[in-house]
Amino acid sequence: MSDQLPKTSASIDRRTALRGALAGAAILASGPAAATAAPGRHRTPGLRTGGKEVAIFGGGVAGLSAAHELAERGFRVTVYEPSYLGGKARSMGVPGTGSGGRADLPGEHGFRFFPGCYQNIPDTMRRIPFPGNPNGVLDNLIRVEGTVAGFRDRPPIFAPVEIAGLDQLTPELLQHSIVSAFGFIPELPPHELAFFGKQMLMWFTSSTERRFGQWEYLTWEQIMRADGKSAAYRAYLVNALTRITVAAKPHLSSARTIGTIGEALVLAGTGLIPQFSGGVDRILNRPTNAAWIDPWVVYLQSRGVQFVMGQRASRLSCAGGRIDSATVTDAQGTATSVIADHYVCAMPVEKTVPLLTGQILDADPHLAGMRELLTDWMVGIQFYLRRPTEIPEGHIAALGSPWALTALRQAPMWVGDFAGQYGDGSVQECFSVDISDWDTPGILHQRPAKQCTAAEIAAEVWAQLKIWLNTGTGWLRDEDIHSWHLDPGISWSGGTIHNETPLLVNTVGSYDHRPHAHCAVPNLFFGGDHVRSHIDLATMESANESGRNAANAIIDATGDPAPHASVFPLVALPAFEAAKKLDADRFRAGLPHILDI
Repeated sequence: MSDQLPKTSASIDRRTALRGALAGAAILASGPAAATAAPGRHRTPGLRTGGKEVAIFGGGVAGLSAAHELAERGFRVTVYEPSYLGGKARSMGVPGTGSGGRADLPGEHGFRFFPGCYQNIPDTMRRIPFPGNPNGVLDNLIRVEGTVAGFRDRPPIFAPVEIAGLDQLTPELLQHSIVSAFGFIPELPPHELAFFGKQMLMWFTSSTERRFGQWEYLTWEQIMRADGKSAAYRAYLVNALTRITVAAKPHLSSARTIGTIGEALVLAGTGLIPQFSGGVDRILNRPTNAAWIDPWVVYLQSRGVQFVMGQRASRLSCAGGRIDSATVTDAQGTATSVIADHYVCAMPVEKTVPLLTGQILDADPHLAGMRELLTDWMVGIQFYLRRPTEIPEGHIAALGSPWALTALRQAPMWVGDFAGQYGDGSVQECFSVDISDWDTPGILHQRPAKQCTAAEIAAEVWAQLKIWLNTGTGWLRDEDIHSWHLDPGISWSGGTIHNETPLLVNTVGSYDHRPHAHCAVPNLFFGGDHVRSHIDLATMESANESGRNAANAIIDATGDPAPHASVFPLVALPAFEAAKKLDADRFRAGLPHILDI
């Protein structure tokens, strides 16, 4: 499967429509065994190896995924990572919090969420051995069947995350189901909820040509016609649903991106897709490193992958239209030369852009578009509680909260006795919270998170959670807080806050600027959630898919007879094909969608 997704266009006149139609048709600390000391000079035999020596820069999900596919096909892979294997997916112990033989309290960048629409990540996890699990680390995923929706100064609501009772799906049934699913939102006028359902149906029945040729260039706020709607409609259906989706901002985010993930989640919740049998929502049954990352590293080492820690790619040397060497630098500034046959930049976009020299951009001018991509913040904080809360198990969304908070109770869903395994023995609960909006003033200090200290962030998050979850429940009590832990990617220097791990934000038209896994430099490849993918969102799934595509491109570049790594597209149901065909004809004719009234 190619990573070539449709090219885009910027308007919907007849010429643009035709272009869009043609384009659419073309369509942590790791485990102790993981780290090795950085050598003074890491030199490989280069092209004399038959083209099978690969240097991967970045040990996050994208880099590990590329290493996995290549190592299983006999390539010799070295991964260079400056900090921690696993990237934003990793978990970490909170130093000094464990006693009496217990492990340190578990911290993380943010809680892990494995929607049922993911297919690439589960395929990888199935192939990572784990003691006692017939399906490897995949068996460490457990199903979540409900979610808690919190509203300001109102009693929270527990709602199922799956659409029950659908034995077949038609466009009309889908629209009614969406309307019913969001009927619990307070103060939402029924006619606006019906309009929301109609707009979602318009997305489901939009052709590929229209999605890339029109919706890519409209914001979610525009496609949802937020102007003139009620405060509840704007706060919940337009704003909250996007803010809790990987820091997406409705006035900036591409409607195509939000529609894509929304469609995937809805289809996963119908129960009609055989490959989504795990449900719409799953989480790990242990801290991420214990459940997934550490076993992954051990498995990759068993396949010959080498890990060189403490080294960040600082330069790519391009000569004769190819990368002839790379430079990695350690924390002390010592530079080391790396020579391989193929080079994979599997780093975040803001770390990759400085490596794109004039020679590389001359060879492939499209790569300059990466400079136009934007990132935003979505960072986690964990509260360690002396008493388990009575919040139902499942994800928690404080809908409409200033900092777009989502949370997860982890202790009741993890194996073993939490207090007996972690900390000093008094902590009964790990309440993990993601902060998705760092720019909106809070309610306690009246400042955005980017202008707060760590202690102020913790106090503000807790205050918002109490207002959104405690009405009529008393679930969260101040006296239960043992301690808290903010992701160490957040730091302060000279009075300014910094974030080492921002996320790509898919703004309007940004698809045009995103790279493929391969480029015009024949031995340079890219991985990461900024690389084009089917899921089209900054997620573990997109990172994994990009790693697979990079591996496939390397297989092609070497002429290796090994089979390609499978790349799983998003599912499209036959029930919508007739409507999509009609819409494709209308788009080519320069006409709006039939429901766009």
